[in-house]
Amino acid sequence: MRNIKIIIQYDGTRYKGWQKQTEEINTVQGKLESLLSLMTGEEIQLIGCGRTDTGVHALNYTANFHTNSNARTEDMFKYLYDNLTDDIAIKSIKDSSERFHSRYNILSKTYMYRINNNQVKNVFDRKYIHNISGKLDLEKMRQCSEVLIGTHDFQSFTTLKSKTKSTVRTINYINIEENDGIIEIEVNGNGFLWNMVRIILGTLIEAGKGKLNKNDVENILNAKKRADAGPMIPAKALFLKDVEY
Repeated sequence: MRNIKIIIQYDGTRYKGWQKQTEEINTVQGKLESLLSLMTGEEIQLIGCGRTDTGVHALNYTANFHTNSNARTEDMFKYLYDNLTDDIAIKSIKDSSERFHSRYNILSKTYMYRINNNQVKNVFDRKYIHNISGKLDLEKMRQCSEVLIGTHDFQSFTTLKSKTKSTVRTINYINIEENDGIIEIEVNGNGFLWNMVRIILGTLIEAGKGKLNKNDVENILNAKKRADAGPMIPAKALFLKDVEY
């Protein structure tokens, strides 16, 4: 049996996230599995590198699936290119080792968030950027982000309700850059909890507005209470940028 690795780009605007739920709910995984099953004549189950929330996009989402099909990967690529909707694209598809697992082999993931911090909105970019007209203090945001670097219990920064799942994660870096009023924030870590990135960034934005300082963010982290952290910012400006193996 072959193990096929694919890298996917998708616009998450009209999808209820990556993960397949029911046949009636529109997800990226569900859309791809239906096409792959038709192509191979088998019931294909895609293994994804993780969930993405409703409305979140992906620049390089990694998945793999097993098949007995003898079709060339070039033909698989063409079939998907011809039959996928315009908001999902396959960037690469190739045979991989049997041991490769798109979720269990991950070393780190990088998410990127885009903010338009100008007074004027760009109407053509409105589906993929978060508009904040008041000038953000990027240096204060960077200072507050330092508190979150390393291995911590991020219970304050998730909407996860489970009492049995660990909320300990490692963040390797948070980069905040600005160019002509467009702010891009990258968050890299070994894994992320449900809505974790959006709540972390919402908290840092509150710091950028002068509502929180470094000590406040440290207290939020230690409190382990979702209510203490900042708001969860809109999903439309969040992209899964890279997955490292």
